[in-house]
Amino acid sequence: MKKLQAKRALVTAGAQGIGLAISRHLLAAGCDVFVHYRSSAAGARELATEAAALGRRFGSASADLTSTEGCNPVVAEAVAFLGGLDILINNAGALVARKTLPEADDDFWAEVMSLNVGSVRRITRAAAPHLIASAQTRGGASIVNLSSLPGRKGGDAGSLAYSTAKGAVLTFTRALANELGPQGVRVNAIAPGLILGTSFHNTHTSADSARATVAGIPLARGGNADDVARAAVFLASEFDGFITGATLDVNGGVYGC
Repeated sequence: MKKLQAKRALVTAGAQGIGLAISRHLLAAGCDVFVHYRSSAAGARELATEAAALGRRFGSASADLTSTEGCNPVVAEAVAFLGGLDILINNAGALVARKTLPEADDDFWAEVMSLNVGSVRRITRAAAPHLIASAQTRGGASIVNLSSLPGRKGGDAGSLAYSTAKGAVLTFTRALANELGPQGVRVNAIAPGLILGTSFHNTHTSADSARATVAGIPLARGGNADDVARAAVFLASEFDGFITGATLDVNGGVYGC
């Protein structure tokens, strides 16, 4: 997309799974990209090689996003490396473990919320001034938050905390769109359904469960990371568009608004 040529993007958890696909698609669309990762150094190295071949700038940093002390330096390093920030992709998050309401004690609940909601808030809070500055001087800025189908309809057994957190991401998206819209920053979300080949589903979804889910999908297949990445790139490119506060469902038609 020509709109993204030389735009500057920060992607959290951007070196594996869906985040890795998003980073690749942003680079291919002409962005300079800075990636946060927790432990996926190999993915970051792959992206660095690919970015060099495309003639794009690429940087990365490892950090724990469950604290402000982990988030603020990532944003500062990204801004220093890129020279500013036009796009923020909040992709970090995880189910952590499947636990029912009786099993999910306070510590577990807090961990899931901190990773899936708190990281979005902390990174966005640090990035917002830079995005606003870009919106005022470079024609707009975009935030894309990764939620999940369970945030729309609730999840399978044992995903109560995760579903609640991802639902909160959708509310955060709508509220932040109202807050930042007057300053030229658009805020949208993506709610992926069954995305096969990712560590999330490899860890938490059995083969039988995946087959049962696919049987109920109108497009008769599971999704892949590129399906989500294309949606993220589209929403990120909407600098002069009229889309904000929206959630784009990427699930093959199994659930709509």
